[in-house]
Amino acid sequence: MTPTLVHHPQRARDWAEIQERMLVPLYEAVFDRLEVGSASHVLDLGCGSGLALLLAAARGASVTGVEPDETRLALARERLMPEPGGDPGGRRVRLVGARVEDEVPLHEPLPTVVTAFEALPGPEVLSRTVTSLERNTPVVLAGWGPAERCGAASVLRVAERTADTADRQDGEAGEAPRMPGCWQPGGRDGLEELARTAGLRLDGSGRVSCPFGYADMDSAVRGLLSTGLYDRAERTAEEGVVRAELIEALAPHRRGDGTVWMPNLFRYVIARV
Repeated sequence: MTPTLVHHPQRARDWAEIQERMLVPLYEAVFDRLEVGSASHVLDLGCGSGLALLLAAARGASVTGVEPDETRLALARERLMPEPGGDPGGRRVRLVGARVEDEVPLHEPLPTVVTAFEALPGPEVLSRTVTSLERNTPVVLAGWGPAERCGAASVLRVAERTADTADRQDGEAGEAPRMPGCWQPGGRDGLEELARTAGLRLDGSGRVSCPFGYADMDSAVRGLLSTGLYDRAERTAEEGVVRAELIEALAPHRRGDGTVWMPNLFRYVIARV
């Protein structure tokens, strides 16, 4: 299996250094609730540049990450496998370049926790992925909370609006923009429905505050562009249009000291194999 996406290196770096950290409260809340530690093996579907896995590994867990973007995967390797031959701390670290929808061969010891923080697989893929896991293995699916509780909702809609405008001007209809997993707003019961359709048993849920905070407007724009949501809009719109639209949408969230702050609520569902 080979990665199918390649982001610009700077965009991947912006993701790792600016945007990915916004979800740390979500990662930590899930790992606390599931008591992730030295006896755990965490499989993260769509691991990005590996921050969630790094936090799990810091708790002593073995980790496996699946990520289609070569540049993000390279950053994950830098974080999790800093020395040739693997992690010097003795943790088991495995990183796989693959799409979430690709079949990922699982090796012993099997994962004891599966997470989909940044990329939600389809029900068939999810069902196939967890087939070989032990009964009662928890599977965590994450997504947005109610739109009215997410300050970034209007900013994220800029991607769809600018892409659709450019498509109409070009006389072509493209696919709707799609961000990885929890970055893509969905229905209130979408996570539960995905779990049920995949044949999993629901076993709880939670909500976590994940504010988006940036040092300045430039950092906010760079961080949001690194998500991938705006890629199609940038390909189809005139140069500078997407950035200008983003700055306009972010203006109400800019504070007197120049920082940008958007409170957001994320939610997660725990299902069992």
